[in-house]
Amino acid sequence: MGIEDYGGGPGAEQTGVLVVTTNDVPGYRVEQVIGEVFGLTVRSRNLGSQIGAGLKSVIGGELKGLTKTLVETRNQAMERLIDQAKSRGANAVLMMRFDVTDAGSVGTEVCAYGTAVVLASAAT
Repeated sequence: MGIEDYGGGPGAEQTGVLVVTTNDVPGYRVEQVIGEVFGLTVRSRNLGSQIGAGLKSVIGGELKGLTKTLVETRNQAMERLIDQAKSRGANAVLMMRFDVTDAGSVGTEVCAYGTAVVLASAAT
């Protein structure tokens, strides 16, 4: 994975939905608030990654296998968030956040959530 693979989710030009962590978007106004949307996924622990992580914790360094898994998990949660927003008629999600929770001994839950809205240009 290159450094570009560790960044945010897909852009609005690819999905038709702008996702931001802010309350508003400069140059746009909120025309309609649709409500909360979320994307949820639970990933089980990979035995190979766990063994590698255990060894790395002894000698130090990045846990690349776990980092890759977390990036993929966050991206899947984002895709589900965007799909839900689109299905409800939104063109943007404001105040997007991630919540990561340990799901007991079985894995990790990642939830992307925010407020689905319809944005319109402030100039119109």
